[in-house]
Amino acid sequence: MNCLHIFPQLRKLEKKFSNELAVVGVHSAKFPNEKDADNLVKAVQRYELEHPVINDADFQVWQQYACRAWPTLMFIDPQGKVIGKHEGELPYEDFDNLLSQMVAEFDTEGLLDHKALNLVPDRRQDTALMFPGKVVADAASDRLYISDSNHNRIVITSLNGVVKEVAGCGDEGFADGGFANAAIDHPQGMVLVEDILYVADAENHAIRKLDLAAKTVETIAGTGEQGFNREGREPGRTMPLSSPWDLAFHEGTLYIAMAGIHQLWSLDLSDGTVGPYAGTGGESITDGFLAAATLAQPSGITTDGQKLYFADSETSSIRGADLDPAGKVRTVVGLDLFVFGDVDGTTHNVRLQHPIGITHFDGTLYVADTYNHKIKKVLPVTRGAFTLLGTGASGHLDGPGNQAQFCEPSGLSIADGKIYIADTNNHAIRVADLDGSEVTTLEITGL
Repeated sequence: MNCLHIFPQLRKLEKKFSNELAVVGVHSAKFPNEKDADNLVKAVQRYELEHPVINDADFQVWQQYACRAWPTLMFIDPQGKVIGKHEGELPYEDFDNLLSQMVAEFDTEGLLDHKALNLVPDRRQDTALMFPGKVVADAASDRLYISDSNHNRIVITSLNGVVKEVAGCGDEGFADGGFANAAIDHPQGMVLVEDILYVADAENHAIRKLDLAAKTVETIAGTGEQGFNREGREPGRTMPLSSPWDLAFHEGTLYIAMAGIHQLWSLDLSDGTVGPYAGTGGESITDGFLAAATLAQPSGITTDGQKLYFADSETSSIRGADLDPAGKVRTVVGLDLFVFGDVDGTTHNVRLQHPIGITHFDGTLYVADTYNHKIKKVLPVTRGAFTLLGTGASGHLDGPGNQAQFCEPSGLSIADGKIYIADTNNHAIRVADLDGSEVTTLEITGL
């Protein structure tokens, strides 16, 4: 049973053991949006899976294998017998060692067939952008920064879509250098600080620093390998991170939505140290002091200068964390891991479905309610939420905000009275009036 944070590990193992290992993904979806076959195809393409995936929409396979957690790894021998089960993520080294031992054992017994399966993955036709994850708009410089995630690059355009620069060679990898030579791997969230763009390089498990004047890329945190540390602080370049998904900046500190281990982290730009800021690493929704609270796959983060606000995706909630290290985490809207939907209102009546993007403007939080295919406004003071853009149906339709359609929007940014939206599964950037009156698709020219 797959979980997106183990996909990079699986890809490495599938390549290493291409003649010994057969992977079958079983997609037993929690959210209604994930049960849809078309959405599952898009997810398989987005995460570049090269193994077959079963849509276990009714949890039949889940029940047959007595699964209880996402992800669950079932190990089956060459004779079709279940010989092991692991709940939760498994460090790559442990995974690699286990498979190596199994291959040696089954080879000794003459049970392994080393013929490659030669599966042909269902790939989507290439487009100018491919599953863009996040976006940052800056009116002062007339620049739009797009994490062109599946092209492994950052695309920099004017606000009207004319390409100015591209950072990243386009190949998966982990290498610093000039914009044209540096390697980035499925970048997600960004934050702009003067002439520096900081990037959450999700599948490199790293934070990258893009010097926009020098046109260079430098790693400031992460080793390139996924880590599972949930406590302590270390110099950035020696501390392994785990699927950093978004960034916010306040007074010399980067705050990181560390989706892979259900925490918020902080990176002190003055001394370069990084470590947990909020959350124990347990996956649930518990408010309280920063170190005692529990989060669930935080995937978007922003600040109003007083608090951090984050989209806690697996609990379908919007939550706040004090910028005071002695402060607390408090939930704005959202209830539990298994309470979700599409309901506007206030406090406990509000229902979201796996929100991923969030930004703050003029006392209001704007949220990409990803699996509801909507953009919503959330009011922290009154704990209210209401739909600004989108019908709730998946599609690609411009026009008045209440008639427009999106497909899993995941990032948004505000500049010059406009909302710029990374409409991820439409491979597009959408632009909307702040009052929700009109939505258009930005034409990207020069790629």
